Amino acid sequence: MFFFLVSYLSTMPSSGISLFQNRIVSLQKERAALEAFPLDELTEIIREVGFTCDLCGRCCTRRFNGHVFLFPDEAEKIRATAPSALEPPPVYDTSDQNGVLYVSGYTIRSKNDQSGSCWFFEGGKCQIYSERPGICRTYPYMLHREPDEKGVSDWRQISGLDQHGTYHADITRDEALHIAGEIKVFEDRVLLQEISFLETMSLYFSTRNLRPVRKKFDDQVRKFRDGSPLRVMVYHSGCFERWSVGKTGAIRLPPCKSTE
Repeated sequence: MFFFLVSYLSTMPSSGISLFQNRIVSLQKERAALEAFPLDELTEIIREVGFTCDLCGRCCTRRFNGHVFLFPDEAEKIRATAPSALEPPPVYDTSDQNGVLYVSGYTIRSKNDQSGSCWFFEGGKCQIYSERPGICRTYPYMLHREPDEKGVSDWRQISGLDQHGTYHADITRDEALHIAGEIKVFEDRVLLQEISFLETMSLYFSTRNLRPVRKKFDDQVRKFRDGSPLRVMVYHSGCFERWSVGKTGAIRLPPCKSTE
């Protein structure tokens, strides 16, 4: 099972390399806003919510929670022990004029079940819990701007509120402060990863006479739905790694040269 989603960049008009540069500037402003967000305010939100995991397992499925974002070091750790557990996420950032898609990192492979369970979710338990990725450690807390169901963009601090787990547990201020600090560090790493990806994309496209083309992106979506595989370049530690993605799964192709 492999489903297809569209990310932020692919919804923007094609405007050459300036598309990447404009997005980088936007992300840098987002980092500044994240840094300025009061830690005490986030701490009190965490205490008020008082989330407690009840082992429902819903957050370990793509049906409920999308895909798991991995930093390069996390992807390498998984690749070293379970290489088949990695795949490109089902959210692509853009396409070049040749119909090649690009994405900013790896995710954990989804199982072929109705819920899209995480590769490591077995018998209601995470098989790598002590080594789980950062996004799993901070979940359900977050700190970034995203639109709500009405399209209004504002800070979001909790994912899936009232849809899983239990709430209003007693969390000490010291514990909540520690969680809040970890969330800000995690969110900053996410932004830095995206900036690194876009900087590399800008150089990669400019030196190879490539350009982002929305129509090609749309063409690939249509062909994928009709059964054709996608050509995908996954950004990983300064290099783009080539993949072929079909409806039944993804296969890594021979390595490419470093883009640094």
